[in-house]
Amino acid sequence: MKEKKFMQRAIELSVENIKNNGGPFGAVIVKDGIIISEGTNRVTANNDPTAHAEISAIRQAAQKLNTFNLSGCEIYTSCEPCPMCLSAIYWAHLDKIYFGNTKTDAKDIGFDDSFIYDELEMNPDDRKVAMERLLPEEAILAFEDWKNKEDKIEY
Repeated sequence: MKEKKFMQRAIELSVENIKNNGGPFGAVIVKDGIIISEGTNRVTANNDPTAHAEISAIRQAAQKLNTFNLSGCEIYTSCEPCPMCLSAIYWAHLDKIYFGNTKTDAKDIGFDDSFIYDELEMNPDDRKVAMERLLPEEAILAFEDWKNKEDKIEY
């Protein structure tokens, strides 16, 4: 079963990454039965809070395939994706997610994303990070330009 082989590679990456000063997460993206990209968690190693394994794999796959639309691809990740990675997977149009550990498993070792899920359910005025709307009359101009652009590439 090829799926197990791809998941084993994602898990292998997660284990190797710990030895390389990274977090315990790995991911691979597969198209037509071939691994086209790999990613590991490099948040602390690169001082980049977005350097999650899934994000890294998505960026690499998009560059390799020269497209932002990864339809026809699947992602294998050592852990259930966090809210940021899950959003990126949806934006990338990946067909399927295979995962090993759960978000509860991640929470049990100090990677707790539940507060983000809670924040998303809240009114923006009640969120932990203060939010304030500024210059909506000016900001909307770009949206109007986009709406009227005839040669746009939609995503």
